[in-house]
Amino acid sequence: MWKKLLDYFTHLLTLAEATQENKAEIKEIRQELRDLTSTVQHLLHELRSSRQEQRHEMENLVLRLENELLRFERRLPPAKHSREK
Repeated sequence: MWKKLLDYFTHLLTLAEATQENKAEIKEIRQELRDLTSTVQHLLHELRSSRQEQRHEMENLVLRLENELLRFERRLPPAKHSREK
């Protein structure tokens, strides 16, 4: 009977130790998850900023192209629309 009681006590101590280790690991994993979440949020912000910057650059390029086309059209002589009957 004492042997059985000692086995239960040993098993209980082993379980308590494993529980403490699991708690420590869970705490580490939670911190890693918080760090990962923060990194993903930062990357998402960077991606959105980059897309917005690219959109502005495209808009500027389109405007510059339109300006160059208008300047080019002003240099051309007016088109002659003559219809012969």
